[in-house]
Amino acid sequence: MATVATDRTAAPEPAPHILVVPYPAQGHTIPLLDLATILASRSGVRLTVVATPATAPLLAAHGDAVGELVLPFPSHPAFPAGVESAKGLSPALFGALIVAYAGLRAPLGDWARERSGGPDRVAAILSDFFCGWTQPLAAELGVSRIAFSPSAVYGTAVLHSLFRRMPQREDGDDESPIGFPDLPGAPAYPWRQLTLLYRTYRDGDEVSEGVRRNFLWNLEASSFVSNTLRWLEERYLAAPLADLGFRRVRAIGPLAPDAADAASGRGGETAVSAADLCAWLDRFADDDGSVVYISFGSMAVLQPPHAAALAAALERTGVPFVWAVGTAAPLPEGFEERVAAAAATAGRRRRKGRVVRGWAPQVAALRHRAVGWFVTHCGWNSVLEASAAGVPMLAWPMTADQFVNARLLVEEAGAAVSVSWGGIQAAPEAEEVARVLEAAAGGQCAHVAARAKELAEEAAATVSDGGASRQELDELVRELRELGSEPKE
Repeated sequence: MATVATDRTAAPEPAPHILVVPYPAQGHTIPLLDLATILASRSGVRLTVVATPATAPLLAAHGDAVGELVLPFPSHPAFPAGVESAKGLSPALFGALIVAYAGLRAPLGDWARERSGGPDRVAAILSDFFCGWTQPLAAELGVSRIAFSPSAVYGTAVLHSLFRRMPQREDGDDESPIGFPDLPGAPAYPWRQLTLLYRTYRDGDEVSEGVRRNFLWNLEASSFVSNTLRWLEERYLAAPLADLGFRRVRAIGPLAPDAADAASGRGGETAVSAADLCAWLDRFADDDGSVVYISFGSMAVLQPPHAAALAAALERTGVPFVWAVGTAAPLPEGFEERVAAAAATAGRRRRKGRVVRGWAPQVAALRHRAVGWFVTHCGWNSVLEASAAGVPMLAWPMTADQFVNARLLVEEAGAAVSVSWGGIQAAPEAEEVARVLEAAAGGQCAHVAARAKELAEEAAATVSDGGASRQELDELVRELRELGSEPKE
């Protein structure tokens, strides 16, 4: 009797579907999109990234590697209508943005449940730590959630420690030290250097309680993924931290583009092209490292006293500079005109100053051989971009996690020189800023510059094939595949 052959080969299982939820702030969205693109390129997972109409254009720079889900920005009585991101937002509204954005929980839940029985079911959630509300969403869907930190592990732990322990200052004193006993070295910071999100906490207030709940939810995540350089933070990665719920932390940074991608528009439209800015910097090719690049990030707006001190110091020292001031920085009257006039009347080699109004191609600038120092607020993305480029920093923290980052760079890594610890409340004198600029430009901080070069070497090594960061990424992909192998009980 003849037998009939039958093909019993089952159709291959679709790759696990991961829902990625960024937070609508440049410094948060960009690195998580970078991570999503890398994960997609390593195959084995499918990713859908959540956006609102205002943030969706940032996905365009990442090609077709990931899918997108654009939802209307949720309304909330504590948050102004028509605003969808932290860019240019008053610091007083940062907490309200966290709480308002949590309004996406219900529509995201509906969207995911519609796909729960098919090949597009959500296998896991990868979300920013400002989106702690995705933790109960994941529980509702019966999947795991991985918390993404765009900040240093140290800074992330400090932030969560505050809302976990709720320490208080003594007698309303802004200089009252607040200790962090569960962190290596038991550091302490004056009250005024803590994040405004915590300093403005009010018991019983809806926004305040919502912000605290956001961070406490993160401590229930299955693990953390941090955009950090292990070499910078080995002491904070050596053992699980109580302030991060004793969760596993994967150090997968720095998520900074390489030289070939430095001119890309990953941060959105720039006020000046990378080619134009680099052509201007080429004029200093015979004097490598002579130009100081200056930027205080996409969110911080310098107070007039700070801007005045820096402008005066630049004019007094005559150091070549590029200052990316954003769109609203209150520069001293006549400063921009004097810089422009000097550029117009001086010879080709004497055009020493340039002011960029708006978003600048920072990665391209930092990777140019003419740039030798970076005056920075110590936002973590800026720190990693400078570290990858080997550019030493002049640290001028203002708020949020910037004081923690600055301490890490100045006191632990030795890759930065302090300009001021006064923050928003106290601007330094122009003479002090000038002294720091002259010391850096005059070669008196060569040891710091050498340390920055070491950071660049470590950054290149860790993201190369076989490097520690790439190994962590491979493990993350395996974890995501396993989460998607079968529905979670």
